[in-house]
Amino acid sequence: MRLTKPTLFTNIPVTCEERDLPGNLFNQLMKDDPSTVKGAETLMLGEMLTLPQNFGNIFLGETFSSYISVHNDSNQVVKDILVKADLQTSSQRLNLSASSAAVAELKPDCCIDDVIHHEVKEIGTHILVCAVSYTMQTGEKMYFRKFFKFQVLKPLDVKTKFYNAESDLSSVTDEVFLEAQIQNITTSPMFMEKVSLEPSMMYNVAELNTVDTAGESESTFGSRTYLQPMDTRQYLYCLKPKQEFAEKAGVIKGVTVIGKLDIVWKTNLGERGRLQTSQLQRMAPGYGDVRLSLETIPDTVNLEEPFDITCKITNCSSERTMDLVLEMCNTNSIHWCGVSGRQLGKLHPSSSLHLALTLLSSVQGLQSVSGLRLTDTFLKRTYEYDDIAQVCVVSSEVKQS
Repeated sequence: MRLTKPTLFTNIPVTCEERDLPGNLFNQLMKDDPSTVKGAETLMLGEMLTLPQNFGNIFLGETFSSYISVHNDSNQVVKDILVKADLQTSSQRLNLSASSAAVAELKPDCCIDDVIHHEVKEIGTHILVCAVSYTMQTGEKMYFRKFFKFQVLKPLDVKTKFYNAESDLSSVTDEVFLEAQIQNITTSPMFMEKVSLEPSMMYNVAELNTVDTAGESESTFGSRTYLQPMDTRQYLYCLKPKQEFAEKAGVIKGVTVIGKLDIVWKTNLGERGRLQTSQLQRMAPGYGDVRLSLETIPDTVNLEEPFDITCKITNCSSERTMDLVLEMCNTNSIHWCGVSGRQLGKLHPSSSLHLALTLLSSVQGLQSVSGLRLTDTFLKRTYEYDDIAQVCVVSSEVKQS
């Protein structure tokens, strides 16, 4: 028999209006029913508990508990009773018996009881195999097995999205934002006790699911963190590379391991479930051999007035030194102020240089900064950088005479 928590008893209210034939009979019967809530008899939820009438649903991450009883129905004493409980899944067979020692004897109308527990970690078909071996008084050895089959369902649907954010304003490598969408795909509400991200050794994580109110941290989902059936909730995390990795240009590229989500919830009358996702992986953005990023740029500039920006050029190669030449190409709205085709000198592997540039816009509105070209004279290779950033251009104030 499966051991589960009891459930609240639900009754089906039957009522009618007073002018109908039964009059007030149905209402009085509901008031006299001990399972109804006084003053709220028409609610289906009562105050009494009921024991489970069937196996119920078992979900991934919950603890499966079962009560096993071996009863001697005969009038003879049997000896050397050995009870073994195994759980067969699609990939493995687990021994759940609390003890592997045999019981010396079992008298008539007596029983051997055992309670087993197992945290379910696989979905799909599970078979509980209970095997009993014993010896009769005649010395004959007997053996039998029973099978109990049940399905393990998936409780949550977890989807993840990665967002890359460049934060070179203080020489810090890019941040990574992780959005985790968690949907309750069961038929009952869940109390979300904890949803956290355990980062890998390369990152530090900051949770963005709370707000500070009057000096206290409160959840963005409110004080009642219940997730109704088929509802979805988004959790956001910010990951920053640790200093030893952030200082090495080109280390964090390709497929990197971000970490794993740890989700803890409670259902029914406090039944606890826990899931841990596999290691989340992300494809880091590829910058090629040379990376150009913006360190400083104004948000708003005046029309036909020069403004300054600061760029950072990084040699992402770990082996090759580059000799770079900077070229600046004007666009219809953005014009570069300065000498194009100037030498930037040699840039060693995994090193960077800062470059101050001046621009001027001849068109109002949100304009895109484009037209930078870097040429490596060693390999005669040109790297083009367009749509580097956007700047809002407004008309300058007209001075009244």
